Amino acid sequence: MAALSLRQKQLDLIVRMLHLNQQSPPPGTAAEEEVYKILVLDSFCTSLLSPLLRVADLRKHGITLFFPIDKPRQQVPDAPAVYFLRPTPANADRVAADAAAALYSSFHLNFSSALPRPLLDRLAAAAAASGSAHRIARLADQYLDFVSLEDNLFSLAQPRSYVALNDPAAADADIEALVDALALGLFCVAATLGAVPVIRCARGGPSEMVAAALDSRLRDHLLAKPNLFTEAASASFHRPVLCLFDRNFELSVGIQHDWSYRPLVHDVLGLKLNKLKMSADKSGPAKTYDLDDSDTFWVANSWSPFPKVAEEIEAQLAKYKQDVDEVNQRTSGSKDRVEFDGTDLIGNTKHLMNAVNSLPELTERKKMIDKHTNIATVLLGQIKERSLDEYCDCENDMLVKGTMDRNTLLSLLRGKGTKEDKLRLALTYLLCFETPPPSELEQVEVALQESEVDMSAFQYVKRIKSLNTHFAASSSTASRSNIVDWAEKLYGQSISAVTAGVKNLLSAGRQLALTRTVEALMEGKPNPEVDNYLLFDPRAPRSGSGGQLKGPFREAIVFMIGGGNYIEYRSLMELAERPQPSKHVIYGATGILNGVEFIQQLAELGQKTGLGGSSSNPPPSQ
Repeated sequence: MAALSLRQKQLDLIVRMLHLNQQSPPPGTAAEEEVYKILVLDSFCTSLLSPLLRVADLRKHGITLFFPIDKPRQQVPDAPAVYFLRPTPANADRVAADAAAALYSSFHLNFSSALPRPLLDRLAAAAAASGSAHRIARLADQYLDFVSLEDNLFSLAQPRSYVALNDPAAADADIEALVDALALGLFCVAATLGAVPVIRCARGGPSEMVAAALDSRLRDHLLAKPNLFTEAASASFHRPVLCLFDRNFELSVGIQHDWSYRPLVHDVLGLKLNKLKMSADKSGPAKTYDLDDSDTFWVANSWSPFPKVAEEIEAQLAKYKQDVDEVNQRTSGSKDRVEFDGTDLIGNTKHLMNAVNSLPELTERKKMIDKHTNIATVLLGQIKERSLDEYCDCENDMLVKGTMDRNTLLSLLRGKGTKEDKLRLALTYLLCFETPPPSELEQVEVALQESEVDMSAFQYVKRIKSLNTHFAASSSTASRSNIVDWAEKLYGQSISAVTAGVKNLLSAGRQLALTRTVEALMEGKPNPEVDNYLLFDPRAPRSGSGGQLKGPFREAIVFMIGGGNYIEYRSLMELAERPQPSKHVIYGATGILNGVEFIQQLAELGQKTGLGGSSSNPPPSQ
């Protein structure tokens, strides 16, 4: 279904912006070649463009130079400048200073979301005072405040939202500001798609707060005529369902190791914004690789188990060598000679032409094989050094089968692997078994301490779990709400959603609780798993019920508050690929995090709540 092609729609709007908000002229026309422009970006908008456009693409759209807004820049008085920025006071002041200094001939200002009125007034007053208002040719709100990593994957680039929303010392104003920022990002996603979603979420916690803020923002916007959804309303009568979840819904998925190529590259090598920076050997210079839909090997193999990927690289290399030999034989006219020596030129002209034509394709294939050989070699080194295959097996037994070999668990906690690997394994154990035997739990804790692992994250999850058990055991509403109040005072969060995480982990096969719940929400039928989910319909009149359920839904946007990951993304894409009924699912999150990035946030929360021992891990890097 093309209706929800989020990445393409975002790219189309950005290309239009680069052409000074005119429709871009057809390639090769004179109009395209006439205007040379400067592009000025802040760091967020740079990361927004990074997965969408390369330097060569910018050149194609007439961008000759691009600069970060916060670095000193020289005057280019005869060129127009396209600014793409978040609407912040600092950015507004820098734009005003640039206009006053007449850095460029004209200023085309684009903000990633709506520029608030006070900032607009501030910018106008500064431009008027410096006599530079005539240089500001255009000001546009673009509603593009999110990062599209793939056709069905986006991030709001808020990597530390789990700490921010669960910090016991967080001020209400800080939490409200983050909830508003998330609602704004999701509003931009909806505006880019041109679709007003029906919103579903569990009661309590961050997901309800974000749902209410987004519902309110959409309602206010829909009062204006025309609005961002006016055109689209007639074009599509299918509305997507937006399913909001809190990371605590299924905590273990943010922690576990995975054996597929893409999650391994993300987890072990630090894939960021579809780019991988690594050196094939420790002494060599770092290389940057693009891993996106332009890489056919990545598209075809990134969800395969790692050993299959290694086999596929070997197979592609063998095929490449065979094709090169064929080209050499064709051009030499002899099976004995493998190089073309220039004799019998006329007889070989046709073969030569074929060979020349196949060279660029062969060169590209070789580059791709070399790239993945380098990546797989570095990965294999890490897997052996850290016994990652054994970690994956042990966690998989716990998560999928609900079984565990105590000796294997303890030997891994005392053996190879980083401190983070051991902590993630122990946390998976803690989350998989509702009531582990006290003696066994003690052995796990001792093994962690012997390996000098910082216990903050472990103690934090243990405390959350024990609160949760009290909560689940409380039968009366009154005592339940008391426990929730107490938890909120202690931890600044509602823990009502955490119970699902423990129980649903033991679901059949690899299907995650998240995927099963999304499927139920898309069906829109009565279902005990989701009957108590709240419903917000911004197009319906305000009422106690929040509107009528209009299932089944063909299209869903699933958003994870507190950090998403590639494991959930894959599980949802598998749901979308099932033949009947046809579905389209987009997955988004506050940030796409690997296991180490997520447990750093758990450790930070453990320290903030006074749990855990001395920290031997570095502080979070983001």
